[in-house]
Amino acid sequence: MPTPPRLVVITDWRLPRQRLLAALDQALAAGPEVAVQHRHPDAPVRTFLEEARLLAALCRARGNSLFVNGRLDVALLVDAHLHLPVNSFRVEDVRPLLPPGRLVSVAVHDAAEARLAQGADLALVSPVYAPGSKPGDTRPALGPEGFQALAAALPCPALALGGITPERAARVPGAHGFAVISSVLEAEDPAAVARALLR
Repeated sequence: MPTPPRLVVITDWRLPRQRLLAALDQALAAGPEVAVQHRHPDAPVRTFLEEARLLAALCRARGNSLFVNGRLDVALLVDAHLHLPVNSFRVEDVRPLLPPGRLVSVAVHDAAEARLAQGADLALVSPVYAPGSKPGDTRPALGPEGFQALAAALPCPALALGGITPERAARVPGAHGFAVISSVLEAEDPAAVARALLR
């Protein structure tokens, strides 16, 4: 089984496509511990698949991992790992359908969801801080202590998600790594931010 990534950069397709792909390519240059998660909730299936194929080619060229958000069919079509949002399948539903060596990550926001993470290879725990990419998100931030409590309850490594910057990352104990959107995608130097987060 592959080693779970330490940094997951989640796509934001509201950005111009070429800018998004360029930022992802630069972030992936930080090393093999960086992965991409393809997330585009409002996209038609054909568009979502087309985007997934672009990302799969980008990740394959650099030897990095790709996770597909919520779509088992698309993950299988592009040979990617799978990320399960809260209201999606359970790990036990999809594991028998995935080829050997595929990772499954799950979203976790509270203790009840942490208990449902059995069998997952990785959990994205959020929101640790108020997320920069979701200014309308009204969920209370977990803070470093809340993240640490959920991470300790999980059966798999935990990545901290939500408002993560290199400065804040240093204040989050117990994290296997981090998941980010705007702090990398909107950075002047995505590779430098990715390297800082890995440090």
